[in-house]
Amino acid sequence: MKNPLRSDWFRRTLLPGFCFQSMVIAGGYGTGRELVDFFLTKGVLGGLLGMLLITTPLWSLVCALTFEIARRAGSYDYRTLTRELLGRWNWLYEVIYLAAMLVVVSVVAAAGGEIVSRSLGLPYAIGVLAIMVAVGYLVLKGTSTVENFLSFWSMALYAVYIVVLIAAFRAFGPEIGAALGSGEATSDWVLGGVEYMAYNVGTLPAVLFCAHHLRTRRDAMVAGMLAGPIAIIPAVLFFIAIAGLGSGMIDETVPSLTLLAEIGSPLLLFGFQVVLFGTLIETATSLIHAVNERAARAMEEGGRELKTWLRPATSTVVLLAAILLAQAGLEDLIGIGYRILTYGFWVIFILPLLWYGVRRLR
Repeated sequence: MKNPLRSDWFRRTLLPGFCFQSMVIAGGYGTGRELVDFFLTKGVLGGLLGMLLITTPLWSLVCALTFEIARRAGSYDYRTLTRELLGRWNWLYEVIYLAAMLVVVSVVAAAGGEIVSRSLGLPYAIGVLAIMVAVGYLVLKGTSTVENFLSFWSMALYAVYIVVLIAAFRAFGPEIGAALGSGEATSDWVLGGVEYMAYNVGTLPAVLFCAHHLRTRRDAMVAGMLAGPIAIIPAVLFFIAIAGLGSGMIDETVPSLTLLAEIGSPLLLFGFQVVLFGTLIETATSLIHAVNERAARAMEEGGRELKTWLRPATSTVVLLAAILLAQAGLEDLIGIGYRILTYGFWVIFILPLLWYGVRRLR
């Protein structure tokens, strides 16, 4: 029987969205800390409005434009795409991308160590080392293996998040209902949605390795428009679940683990942590694989070939640098680092993309 993940329709329609979701998940809502900072602080209704009315359509728009520009220009790595958008100033994107990669991978390393420490009682370093080995293996195997892993794990993630929401309703359904019915929304919920959209979508060129499956403008537009909903649905499910626990979640370092502890199912807690750990690997793999693809394309233009051993070596160097940065703490990395990167991506990537994309597509 043919693997559906390798079907032509899947790769042209859903794969780009799953790859985008895989890149977003660990730095975007895997720990739950990001949803608390950008949305729960705006009120439950304000958070939902920001996610559904601001973040999702903007994600879809930017993804569709990016995929179509990449398809037309044959730009399947971030260096080639940003050279198309920014010309000789494309090095500015490289600087902010590398900074974002270090911040997000630092969040991944910190969360991975915390998960292993809290769930298994093992040293923090074991979790970090496991992520390092897994990412090194995936980037060594190349694009096809990365695409298959990202697709499979994203589907597993959907299944677990649905189960978590059902379990949350069973454990404290009245509280969730009261939170949803409160109508609480602060005046800056639109800003929360815009900021969350920008810092996540700024690294979108990291998943352009999957855009080579797109053959027509319709392929690019459909894949882009589906990418927004594919990426946001698990976040919405989780946000509804934590809404029942109220403002007490604002002070939690890893709200996802706190939620599972409140639900009180050891089996679900273990399953969620396994899937969450895999999402950390997903995101780190996407970001680091993009660096390897950028290096491979640059060397190809110079008539050389990227040595195989350099791929896992890159992941090792990035993860070691991220581990040092992770000493700043998860809350500080998300609360300060993400917002600085948000405005950098607006100036360096999103605004040039919108201007260039609309002009060219007309």
